[in-house]
Amino acid sequence: MAAQLGVSAASVSRHWRANGLKPHLVRGFKVSRDPRFVEKLEDIVGLYMSPPEHALVLCCDEKSQVQALDRTQPGLPLKKGSAATMTHDYKRNGTTTLFAALNVLDGQVIAQCQQRHRHVEWLKFLRKIDSETPKDKTLHLIADNYATHKHPAVQAWLAKHARFEMHFTPTSASWLNMVERFFRDITTERLRRGIFTSVPELVKAINQYIAHHNTNPKPFIWTKAARDILQKVIRANSRLSSKQNATLH
Repeated sequence: MAAQLGVSAASVSRHWRANGLKPHLVRGFKVSRDPRFVEKLEDIVGLYMSPPEHALVLCCDEKSQVQALDRTQPGLPLKKGSAATMTHDYKRNGTTTLFAALNVLDGQVIAQCQQRHRHVEWLKFLRKIDSETPKDKTLHLIADNYATHKHPAVQAWLAKHARFEMHFTPTSASWLNMVERFFRDITTERLRRGIFTSVPELVKAINQYIAHHNTNPKPFIWTKAARDILQKVIRANSRLSSKQNATLH
């Protein structure tokens, strides 16, 4: 741009800053086209803001392809005056899939690492949830629309376990599932800078993190009412439509 306008790069940068423009940043988004968006939104937010009595609300999902990464050379630890160092390249030592169910009320996490994330592994995780929760509680599970969660074998199992009630997020709306916040935390706090020479070592680190988390869990507090979220989505749709129409004309 500087060359095109015949000015210095510093001048362009100065004008960008003066007008609050940050062209080096791009924010990802995707507006849900789910025809039942409003219904699902109100259902899930209702569970967050007014949890039913004698029941547990569990946000469930899989964090797939968690890689056991080892660096090609040893790094240097953090010390006064210098940051920790880590090689930019790495060695892949396999992957695991982390299944997690976040208890909305108290922040406790039920978790299980498995090699794959088919309906077989999802069923195994459902059985773990069943065994680790009070039998007298109804379980409201919030999950996405991944086909594994709706497999006929899963449906048959759920039909025999009436205390499980499934609530599916709208398509392209994973942000409605609060377990994503837990996945963000474990990624930034334990996985991103971790060095793992094998999958068992990675799984051990994940289990230790979750055990530590559960000693003093802190629930994520949902504050946005469904109507506020809906208004924001409507505005996003309106802006998107207006830009598309402007492009076409």
